[in-house]
Amino acid sequence: MKKTVLLALLATLPCAAQARQLTAKQVPAAAVAAFRKAYPQSTTVAWEKEDHSFEVGFAQNKAKMSAIISAIGTVLETETAVPMAQLLAPVQARLASQYKEYTVTETARIVTVATGATVYEAEVTKGGKHRDVLFGADGREVK
Repeated sequence: MKKTVLLALLATLPCAAQARQLTAKQVPAAAVAAFRKAYPQSTTVAWEKEDHSFEVGFAQNKAKMSAIISAIGTVLETETAVPMAQLLAPVQARLASQYKEYTVTETARIVTVATGATVYEAEVTKGGKHRDVLFGADGREVK
């Protein structure tokens, strides 16, 4: 019986770790208002709960983007998909040297709004497993 309960619990863990999809009505009004003010031309909007904040994925001016917004309406972080060729040269070089056995499936620029700090993200795949790697402007990996 203990094994059955343990297996059932383990089977639910991947679902618990995933972000929860939300409708705009389930998101605090301040967060929705901040999003609409910052991105009035956005289309294809999808909300998710992320830790204590809300992530909104959207398209604007043909760019695939997302933003992390607090419950009180502060835009904390933005992410914009960018083609591999538009990553900074040191980031491209690091990917080519350290991840040559991987396939790069997505790349993006992430900006922390409060500080303006920018990191670059690459989703890499090897053997069917995906991993996100973050880089500073100098090409060094960051946490």
